[in-house]
Amino acid sequence: MAQLPGVRIGVAMAASHCNLSRAVATIRELVDAGAEVTPIVSPSILSVSTRFGTPDYWRKAIKDSANREMLLSVPDVEPTGPQHWFDVVLVMPCTGNTLSKLANAINDSPVTMAAKAQLRNGQPVVLAITSNDLLGMNAMNLGRLLAARNIYFVPFGQDDPVRKPRSLDAHLELVVASIQSALKGDQAQPILVPWN
Repeated sequence: MAQLPGVRIGVAMAASHCNLSRAVATIRELVDAGAEVTPIVSPSILSVSTRFGTPDYWRKAIKDSANREMLLSVPDVEPTGPQHWFDVVLVMPCTGNTLSKLANAINDSPVTMAAKAQLRNGQPVVLAITSNDLLGMNAMNLGRLLAARNIYFVPFGQDDPVRKPRSLDAHLELVVASIQSALKGDQAQPILVPWN
């Protein structure tokens, strides 16, 4: 039985290249759960080659996982708010850079525009955070968003507290449950989940 039947999800993908394969797999999980997924992609994903893949590789992987065309620019994304395209926007991966922009109302990319457009309608935005400094200089931005209305988090934890003591990473296996909770106006709990 589909867990998210017909739910319209904008998946806004910031450029954490090392987390893109996990994000693509989670998009497939959302589609398998019955959701209609529209990818919203940071420009650097489709312009920078890294050891994790080329722009052409990620373009194909993202498009194939969602079975939909991607939104690639601020003008592409802007109508999603006034026209109510999405029931929920999932920012995945949500980097420390993107988190800080959201916390400080900076709107300069397709990813931040997607969140802004959703929030203008009082609709849920779910953040799947991943960054090596979320318990460092970015902790104040995390705290601000934890208290913000209509922003929810995929439960997260310290993925490597010995070698990366300021790092936090979302548990992407909890994305479906987090979206289900956010659609009801609830934060998935517990929000802090340890990594094994």
